Amino acid sequence: MFDPSFYPYASKRNLVYALNGLCASSHPMASQAGVEILKKGGNAVDAALAMAAALAVVDPANNGVGGDCFAIVNHKGRLYGLNSSGYAPALLDAEAMRRQGHASVPAKGWLPVTVPGAPAGWAALSRRFGALKLRECFEPGIRLAGGYALSPDNAPILNAMTRAAKESPYPEVKPWLGEFNPLGKTFRAGDIYDLPQLGRTLARIAQSEAEDFYRGELAERMVAYAKETGGPLRMDDLAEYKPRWVEPVRTAYKGYEVCELPPNGQGMTALLALNILEQLPVRGKDSVETLHLQMEAMKLAFADALHYIADPAFMPVPPQALLSKEYAAQRAKLIAETAQSYAPGVPPRGDTVYFCAADGEGNSISMIQSLYQGFGSMTTIPGTGISLQNRGACFSLVPGHANEAAPRKYPYHTIIPGFLCKDGKPLGPFGIMGGYMQPQAHMQVVMNLADFGLNPQAALDAPRFCWTEGLQFDMEPAFNTEVISALRRRGHAIRVISGGQYGRGQIIFHTAEGTLCGATEPRADGCVIGY
Repeated sequence: MFDPSFYPYASKRNLVYALNGLCASSHPMASQAGVEILKKGGNAVDAALAMAAALAVVDPANNGVGGDCFAIVNHKGRLYGLNSSGYAPALLDAEAMRRQGHASVPAKGWLPVTVPGAPAGWAALSRRFGALKLRECFEPGIRLAGGYALSPDNAPILNAMTRAAKESPYPEVKPWLGEFNPLGKTFRAGDIYDLPQLGRTLARIAQSEAEDFYRGELAERMVAYAKETGGPLRMDDLAEYKPRWVEPVRTAYKGYEVCELPPNGQGMTALLALNILEQLPVRGKDSVETLHLQMEAMKLAFADALHYIADPAFMPVPPQALLSKEYAAQRAKLIAETAQSYAPGVPPRGDTVYFCAADGEGNSISMIQSLYQGFGSMTTIPGTGISLQNRGACFSLVPGHANEAAPRKYPYHTIIPGFLCKDGKPLGPFGIMGGYMQPQAHMQVVMNLADFGLNPQAALDAPRFCWTEGLQFDMEPAFNTEVISALRRRGHAIRVISGGQYGRGQIIFHTAEGTLCGATEPRADGCVIGY
């Protein structure tokens, strides 16, 4: 039998054009679910909700009902932002974690669990913009929970998570095996995989428009399990949760308007980097000079983002101060000919899935949802298929830090949907999943479009770099070896390596001809489907 992971030849993807609708995601079955809903009379938001439910089933390690979601909706030419990320439980105690010897919030178990925001976000999007009922949008995903064939990307993730669950010291993680691998299998691409408990949970969420998840039986089961195993989650944490409608933050960049969501998400990091690069002489794609400037701008942006971005109620400076063009000009002056490490500036005061959809009426949506790391905290509610996110691991335990863990506080969040406008009109959604890679990929893709004139598919296909820490960058093997050597001579510590750290993205644009144009990249199983 052939090895599905062996690809000896380069593959090419073409742009996908359609007239009535496009759905793009990291999994073909999810994209197909979205198109199915479009054909039933749903709009772009309905299609995205269908993909959201389907992705919870076909990519359960990266997203699900126990996670968060964010969206930027283009409805009748106006952009709306949705932040449906969750806060920490009221019983969260940072000082207790420090007394227990933790220097940072653990990645697994109950301590990193924050209230899941995704189900409330799905219901909010459906109520405000949907043409169909949520239960209709979820039908394809619920059907997939009855059994589907595993993809080449997801089979090895399930195997790695099975080993992690068996070795976990946290008792609250043990039910994961019964929910996601009850037979203890070693999975291969093409194996049939089913999630009946998750299917039932999705049906309850859809039928109740998420009420059951926050105030009904599902909520009671989560809280009962928390009390049984020492978790801090309580009914009030769930019942009092509400998603937040927000105004996207924007910056102009070389003929485009780049739109992101404001904190607690890290979308501003991409805008900070673009603002800095706008001040600099960028010439020639993938040249030593251009890559050096991009890398330094990204480090500068993260120096500010990791210091200032937090729950907006705790940020010491307003977001617009960080996005000041004058501040960007000050930061750009710090870039020298060699690699540097940067401290935060002083601005003026005053694991994840991304998917997008567009319909033939001019509406579109940029949406992203996540459990954070593999299956989140792996804290699993027996009999429900719910693995709770570990987004609280993004909190700091440094006393006084803007992002210090605290009760009912929202953590720094990595998942960010993007949207581009041009000539005062929405152009279309874009996004690249992948933790702290996301703003880096947003910056690189926007520059591929705006600076180097690449089409959306080429903009996604182009090789990427990923800043990890200090002076260290990972770069994909497709970069020129002489350019990499020259960057090393400038002081950059570079590791040339393939892997999932470079993100996986999609783009859909509304064209001037009135059609739709979509792209998805070869780093994932995904596809664009239109009709």
